[in-house]
Amino acid sequence: MHVKRFDFIFLITVACLSFSTNFVASTTCCAEKPQTQKQTKRRHTSKNVTAYRDVVYATIGKKEILLDLYVPKNATIKPPLLVWIHGGGWRSGSKDSCRLYRETQRGYAVASLNYRLTHEAMFPAQIHDCKGAIRWLRANAEKFGYNADRIGVAGSSAGGQLVALLGTSGGVKELEGNVGGNLDQSSDVQAVCDFYGATNFHTIIKQRNQVKSRPSSVLAKLFGGTVEEKPEVATLASPVTFLDKTDPPFLIIHGAKDNVVPVEQSTSFEKLVKQVNVPVTLIILEEAGHGGKPFNSKETIQQMQFFFDKHLKKTD
Repeated sequence: MHVKRFDFIFLITVACLSFSTNFVASTTCCAEKPQTQKQTKRRHTSKNVTAYRDVVYATIGKKEILLDLYVPKNATIKPPLLVWIHGGGWRSGSKDSCRLYRETQRGYAVASLNYRLTHEAMFPAQIHDCKGAIRWLRANAEKFGYNADRIGVAGSSAGGQLVALLGTSGGVKELEGNVGGNLDQSSDVQAVCDFYGATNFHTIIKQRNQVKSRPSSVLAKLFGGTVEEKPEVATLASPVTFLDKTDPPFLIIHGAKDNVVPVEQSTSFEKLVKQVNVPVTLIILEEAGHGGKPFNSKETIQQMQFFFDKHLKKTD
């Protein structure tokens, strides 16, 4: 487990404020098709997979925060674990839309998380919940029978931002929180697949060619104010803030025609990841926007599978 210091965040924030007159958070920024956590559940089933559904990994007040866990039966070795984090602009979405379930047929255990949405709590609640879930999954690995030394995470849109932040912020006290306990466990992950997530909230609005702040935006709901009003929160929420050489490998997949999270979020992030000598692969889908069929194509899925196999199934 690596620990990073946050002593210079003020300097980062001041540097980023020089762009502040151009920042605005669109109501659609990082938002996929709205859905609620009360939506009709998609019940994944397979005779060779044990499903543990609606498992409570944390309780906050009267709210139980849930995950689903799928573990292959009769595995000869403990499988590595893949964790899916849903999108939805941090305001909607559910663990029930798990895009990784098929990987149970390829020798992986799979978990899919709920986390608190913006009508329930503002940032950093979302990353606190995700880190709490990783710690819970590590603490319960022996009980459920998977390898918690090899955890990969994937997510799209808002989920992409959260998995990228999981990847870069290991040990950052402000983002660890204590959700779910298990504080003796690490929240580190060993591989990150980011589907079109935001990586730098101080540049995303300018990249969208917007010049006026909107207090009703999804980012304002996430941060408790606009980027200009909450620059320190925007810095904390930006995966780019915490990049260093101890971070896990990244696979980034983004649509060239994305008008919600501009592809420049990923191209700029890739360059910075390379600068700290962390393995990174960026795949730009030329005809894709913000989500859609190109991300579910056979070729795209195979690229994700190759990435996780390379980093999680490797032999020591």
